Amino acid sequence: MLTPEALTILSKRYLQASELPEDMFWRVARYVAAAEAKYGHDTEEIAARYFRLISSLTFLPNSPTLMNAGKPQAQLAACFVLPVEDSLTGIFETLKSAALIHQSGGGTGFSFSRLRPRGDKIGTTGGTASGPVPFISIFDKATAVVRQGAVRQGANMAVLRVDHPDIRQFITAKQDQAELTNFNLSVGVTDHFMQAVQDGKEFTLINPRTGSASEKASANEIFQLLVHMAWTNGEPGVIFLDTVNRTNPTPALGEFETTNPCSEQPLLPFESCVLGSINLTAMVRQAANDCSLDYHLLGDTVDCAVDFLDDVIDVNCYPLEAVRQATLATRKIGLGIMGLADVFILLDIPYASQQAVELTGRIMQYITDRARRRSAYLAEKRGAFPAWEQSIYAGRGQPVRNATVTTIAPTGTISLIANCASGIEPLFALSVSRRALDGQILQNINPVALSYLERRGLMTAEVQRELAATGSVQSLLLTGHVKRVLATAAEIKPEWHVRHLAAAQKYTDNGVSKTVNLSAAATTDDVADIFFSAWHSGCKGVTVYRDGSREQQVLTGGLQSCLCVREN
Repeated sequence: MLTPEALTILSKRYLQASELPEDMFWRVARYVAAAEAKYGHDTEEIAARYFRLISSLTFLPNSPTLMNAGKPQAQLAACFVLPVEDSLTGIFETLKSAALIHQSGGGTGFSFSRLRPRGDKIGTTGGTASGPVPFISIFDKATAVVRQGAVRQGANMAVLRVDHPDIRQFITAKQDQAELTNFNLSVGVTDHFMQAVQDGKEFTLINPRTGSASEKASANEIFQLLVHMAWTNGEPGVIFLDTVNRTNPTPALGEFETTNPCSEQPLLPFESCVLGSINLTAMVRQAANDCSLDYHLLGDTVDCAVDFLDDVIDVNCYPLEAVRQATLATRKIGLGIMGLADVFILLDIPYASQQAVELTGRIMQYITDRARRRSAYLAEKRGAFPAWEQSIYAGRGQPVRNATVTTIAPTGTISLIANCASGIEPLFALSVSRRALDGQILQNINPVALSYLERRGLMTAEVQRELAATGSVQSLLLTGHVKRVLATAAEIKPEWHVRHLAAAQKYTDNGVSKTVNLSAAATTDDVADIFFSAWHSGCKGVTVYRDGSREQQVLTGGLQSCLCVREN
């Protein structure tokens, strides 16, 4: 059942002329199922299977698939990475490619780490280089122009290695919150750097043009600058490059240098990846006094979702030939989850508990194992991904169709359509006012939390007023257990955020999008602890956000109609 909020989102961004939601689901199902014709299957039968999967909101693919399927030259992938080479020609060729991807609804990640530092010599002109940050600014402005005619707002990720001589300028690039508004920033952190911080040692900055040392710096000084900026406004985040590359399935094809805009999908240059997420609330079976996860249903859903995402690769129209070749070589898919926080409430388990952390791990282990088995089945029927012989899997066992099968995306918009919690995040608030792209305020109370209180006879007038006003129940006279189960993101200690991130990452092929939401009272020491805890526990990256640290934020706890003003 689609909520009024979901219908608003669909009508503004997803539905084509005169479409109803059911029409959209059929359009997507039939377009993707067309891939099955070359394998000798009945496309209408497969389309009906896909229609049931997505129209029931059990699984939803990434937004470009919902928006573009059925259009001429339909581009269906969300995630792309483009290389940025150290030449003016290379930089602007990449900018042109990014514009084409944004126009089609995709998001792009870039590593600017190969660009020579500010003040370095330019041999062809005798001048001096401007460094990476001014070029990031040019990319940002181009994105703002292109998005006016694009199917959705363009998004970018910029990564700079922590050993680049311009790392301080990069870390502080968003000190003015009006700058680089179309970019997320992440520092590409190495094990060597984190160890140097831990040991209180100096760290060498390297000129990427020459490969020689540029400066000896205090590792702790750079780290504290990073921590301070993350505390100040939530950026940069961190990507642990060595951790990411330890699980690179095709190191012979290159190293990971950056990710997609929300940092969950490491990709090689020109690769793209199609994503989709299972709504875990649809996997819960509710009895009179008990709820449980239906793993049989979950397994069937995984199988169908893997088939769907693999078919998307075949029917996709790629914006660049280089992207088509790189994508087909590895056939990466990213199946993830949403609604995890809702499941914990349904099962009466606090997010901040070891029981919940262990369940996160079990769910992702099951999904990844099942998805790999389905990918192996597809490989038997259709062949392994072409770069199989160059992968870490060659000779180890049964070939698979896809180099990777799981990714946990933030699911910002599709979780609104499915009316469930986003990704693996705890609830931001029990009631939320959300600023949409056009300035409209969308408001709702989490239905699972509402049902939880009603079933226990706790929905008094006082509780209703507090939910509407603050989106929290922590100040009310409720039992400690109820408060723990209904604790929201900033009310949960940061360590539990990181534990869930690590548990999910352990059983996820690609990365996991996770923001550690902090209360306004959080300190820089809290941020530093989060970065180190994430590194030690094997996470591939992490982002923090302290409540109120930006002038405008998309989400606000409570039903606050006074926020209903349009953005310029």
